[in-house]
Amino acid sequence: MKRHYNLSYYFSEGFHSIFTHGLMSFAAVFMIVACLIIMGSFSLVALNLENKLGDLERDNEFLAFVDESYSREDALALQTKLEALPNVASVTFTTKEEAKANYADQFAQDKNAGLYADLPDEVFRDRYSVHMEDIAKMQETMDQVRGVAGIVNLQAAPEVAQGFVLVRNVATGVALILIVLLLLISLFIIYNTIKLGTFTRRDEIAIMKMCGATNGFVRGPFIFEGMLLGLAGAVIAFLLQWGVYGLIAQAINTGETIQLLDVVPFQAIAARVLGVFAATGLVVGTGGSVMAIRKFLQV
Repeated sequence: MKRHYNLSYYFSEGFHSIFTHGLMSFAAVFMIVACLIIMGSFSLVALNLENKLGDLERDNEFLAFVDESYSREDALALQTKLEALPNVASVTFTTKEEAKANYADQFAQDKNAGLYADLPDEVFRDRYSVHMEDIAKMQETMDQVRGVAGIVNLQAAPEVAQGFVLVRNVATGVALILIVLLLLISLFIIYNTIKLGTFTRRDEIAIMKMCGATNGFVRGPFIFEGMLLGLAGAVIAFLLQWGVYGLIAQAINTGETIQLLDVVPFQAIAARVLGVFAATGLVVGTGGSVMAIRKFLQV
């Protein structure tokens, strides 16, 4: 009579096999944890840099000064031309009088503040604050603005923007490379862990096959073992990642140095991190199990 086995059978067998090969199972979980933490750390660095770059794209601007021979009406007419340029999100016009007032306010605490207040309006120029959509194209946008008739000078710091773009791209590239390499390493460890278990039970598997057991029936416990190892590594890695990230975030937020990076709260990304870790652990564990058991099913 055909005996029916449900998922609880596969689960119990897979769970028991983990403790049967305790050392290899521990090594597999440890490698998964290490790989996920390294992968997650670089990914979180890239995420924070991307977030900071987004802030720069919203806040960073450069100034375009209007020819001093232009009348106020001619200067205002330049706004339409500037807004029509590619990568220009918005422009804000500032009169020379407003520029003078802003300059005086900026140095209000200076002992020579009275000198700034007495500067004539002619010292300043009408200007536009140009906000961009993509900060990575800052130099290209500056060249286009400089080519608009009536714009005689620019004030900007493109090296700062390009520095953030470069760091973001490098971190993203390194993260992607490490993700691929670490996934392969984790897959190899899981593969050898499951392979050891199948090798010690190769005679049992051969007898089961000769008695009519299907490949699915034989494969089930090993797949569940790999899934459990992957999930265990994912949960441990998530908790450790949370702790490490929290310590780093606290050190940055309480540091006395100038804060160049606003750390994204881990609570805001915890669900995504856990989901990625769990999915990666399942894929690595299941994939390694399927690869390891395949050879021993050929009876």
